[in-house]
Amino acid sequence: MLGALRQTAPGDGAPLGPAPGLAELDGLVERSLDAGVRVDIEWRRERRPLPADIELSAYRIVQEAITNVVRHSGASACRVIIDCQEDDLFIEITDEGRGPSGLPGAAGYGLTGMRERAALLHGEFTAGPRPEGGFLVAARLPLPVAVT
Repeated sequence: MLGALRQTAPGDGAPLGPAPGLAELDGLVERSLDAGVRVDIEWRRERRPLPADIELSAYRIVQEAITNVVRHSGASACRVIIDCQEDDLFIEITDEGRGPSGLPGAAGYGLTGMRERAALLHGEFTAGPRPEGGFLVAARLPLPVAVT
């Protein structure tokens, strides 16, 4: 199932198609439901075309966060908020599960990879337990100034 969430060729991890972007989130939502986790996506503000590197990184951050929910949280649902403001793209993924701490295999590279993706784009990334329970993944990716 995790291979399906990641959309890679069996055995070699090679991508099966063009780099995904936020438009492909619906497919990710369907695959997560097959894995037993409902994903609710809330789009804030108007959706608009974004640079390919932002699209890919945003998709991969959401993808990895959902994969972590499936693998580690024990939650049956998670919420994704995507807020495309004028200067920044904000992404937030929350669940009400138990989080990764103390679970076997929880110290993988998923959070590190998400942090690195955000940093490569001069963005910010945070992840950790929520005070009310569950887990939060949040990223801010700055958007380039539009050329007129």
